[in-house]
Amino acid sequence: MKNKLIMLACGFISMGAAAKETITIATVNNGDMITMKELSSDFTSQNPDIDLKWVTLEENILRQRVTTDVATKGGQYDVMTIGTYEVPIWGKQNWLKELENLGENYDLDDLIPAIRSGLTINDKLYAAPFYGESSMVMYRTDLMEKAGLTMPKAPTWDFIRKAAKAITDKKEGVYGLCLRGKAGWGENVALITSMANSFGARWFDENWKPQFNTPEWENTLQYYVDVMKESGPAGSSANGFNENLALFQTGKCGIWIDATVAGAFVTNKKDSEVADKVGFALAPDNGLGKRGNWLWSWTLAVPASSKKPDAAMKFISWATSKEYTQLVADKKGWAKVPPGTRKSLYSNQKYMDAAPFAQITLDSIQSADPKNPTVKPVPYVGIQFVAIPEFQGIGTAVGQQFSAALTGQMTVKQALSTSQHLVERTMRKARYPK
Repeated sequence: MKNKLIMLACGFISMGAAAKETITIATVNNGDMITMKELSSDFTSQNPDIDLKWVTLEENILRQRVTTDVATKGGQYDVMTIGTYEVPIWGKQNWLKELENLGENYDLDDLIPAIRSGLTINDKLYAAPFYGESSMVMYRTDLMEKAGLTMPKAPTWDFIRKAAKAITDKKEGVYGLCLRGKAGWGENVALITSMANSFGARWFDENWKPQFNTPEWENTLQYYVDVMKESGPAGSSANGFNENLALFQTGKCGIWIDATVAGAFVTNKKDSEVADKVGFALAPDNGLGKRGNWLWSWTLAVPASSKKPDAAMKFISWATSKEYTQLVADKKGWAKVPPGTRKSLYSNQKYMDAAPFAQITLDSIQSADPKNPTVKPVPYVGIQFVAIPEFQGIGTAVGQQFSAALTGQMTVKQALSTSQHLVERTMRKARYPK
């Protein structure tokens, strides 16, 4: 009888264990996502029937893995961290599940319109924004003062070059300017394409003809290469967001132009040696009516191949909710909450007081116009990317040419000529214009 009771009890335990679902979350190794993982015990305590398995990867690798999985319907992941580029393309291809069950209290109307619109197809949401960003100038106020310079709220690229040169002290290991150099459509191409928009360049003309053989692109890439040689750190072709963040936080970078989300990290006294010496400005322009700021959102989506979509949507609702924002504020402080997604955050005086970068972040997001990203007209949507399926491939290939120009393996003209041929060939094979 005793043995039967033990077996019966074990059976109940086994049935309980079987009822528990494990969802696999693929995410990028950025600071806000590390915090999400760290605080996820709050979710599992509210949802004891759901376990979380984390796959945290560097940005380029994450993109390769989730793209392969979603395209082949592999079903490895239940929640994917993807961006504004992928969501509309994958949603139209039926690779993502519509987020139709985020809960009664989710408050979709609180999402910032510029961010929400990039994740919506036919009024249906296919990903929820975890954080939103544009790009801005971050700079060392003490180094600018020492050089006798004042950073304008809306600087030009000429001023950035002048200031970077003035504050560079390579003997002391201080570099005037840090920019992304790591090859990748979401790494150096994001930065340089945003720059190119403000220089009057564009990826394609109205008839989808590639435009890398133009003076505007030559001026853009030549400026980038020259300013990095003058004032950038050694080995900059290996530096992406995280590498430049580390350089800035350790006092080795005077000016850094990158994602607005970095504001919380460079002003955090626990991690940044220069936290009390940081100023912020809008991304630079060239007097042509376009600033070099992008628009992006890291989002959480459910691939169509997930066999646990309900549990996945529960997690996404938790991680992108107002309640999660409050949780981060309680545990980490208001300055460290994920920015750029909800209107209510920017009407919260506690956040605005705690985050000196908040207003510039909001202004930069709201001024970015993905439908009119360039000085001259274009047939595509997207600021730092072109929202077509082929861009992932051509963007990576072009990024490799830009990186080669930065290291001196080829000239600027050679890099642009090769880019022109690469993109022309791909667009011919894809039969553009459609």
